[in-house]
Amino acid sequence: MDRREQVLRTLNAHGLTVSTAESCTGGMIAAALTDLSGSSAVFVGGVVSYWTEMKHKILGVSQETLDAYGAVSPQTAREMAEGVRALTGSDLALSVTGVAGPDRDERGNPVGLVYLALTDGETTTVHQPENLGSTRAEIRRGAAEAALELLLEYFETK
Repeated sequence: MDRREQVLRTLNAHGLTVSTAESCTGGMIAAALTDLSGSSAVFVGGVVSYWTEMKHKILGVSQETLDAYGAVSPQTAREMAEGVRALTGSDLALSVTGVAGPDRDERGNPVGLVYLALTDGETTTVHQPENLGSTRAEIRRGAAEAALELLLEYFETK
């Protein structure tokens, strides 16, 4: 069983739903989950907020956070996850924001810097996965895989 199947089975077993807020992965997490039959029972929906303005307008990331820390920051990842959970009404929400390259972002953040967040409405955790790859494609794939792994790790503590 691959990681996507594990995620769907685990969500089903716990009777929980999930939504996603994606930036650098451009919907890869949502696509990975919805590739599988039965995903509609647990995947509520997702938002691809590639532009910083969309993180604010759609997901409710505060302008203060964006001004102070930028779009690629632990603070923004946290607010993205919390925002998509509030927007969709899902039990859990995942977010990802980062720099896939080939160049640094406007704040000088390095290629490969990625932040993931997971919230259940009570607790929000933020992670910075490392060694996701060296190319844009590898970083994006690695970030999507790391997000699914983060979701599975959540259930190990429950």
